[in-house]
Amino acid sequence: MTENTTEIAKRLVIGRKRDGRNCYDPEAKRALVEACLQPGVSVARLALQHGVNANLLRIWIGRYRKQQEPERAMPALISAFVPVVAAKTPVLQGQPSLLAMLPNGVRLDLGGIDADTLVAVLNCLSRLPCSALPRD
Repeated sequence: MTENTTEIAKRLVIGRKRDGRNCYDPEAKRALVEACLQPGVSVARLALQHGVNANLLRIWIGRYRKQQEPERAMPALISAFVPVVAAKTPVLQGQPSLLAMLPNGVRLDLGGIDADTLVAVLNCLSRLPCSALPRD
């Protein structure tokens, strides 16, 4: 790896800008980033060996990863909401209809369910905290 490191370091800087910043060879940058992505390699150590700021090298690594995995860079927009569709249930003859209007404006239609299910629903509703009750 030492031969590869010195070879990359020789061709990494190809010039300087007017403000003193270095111009880097794109192929040498890519080779350095790929060397950093090897298991067990210290990014800071490679940055020091090549005369590059470690933060700059980490920026290059982030850009490289985005180019290699574009589908992970922009996640698909999936809605967290599910549309609610009111379904009309036919009223059966002989079945009682029960419509409850809660204090918060929610309408609860319990018509057409059997007695056991109605008891279970009412038990669950009775356990919920109510904002209209006085607090202890």
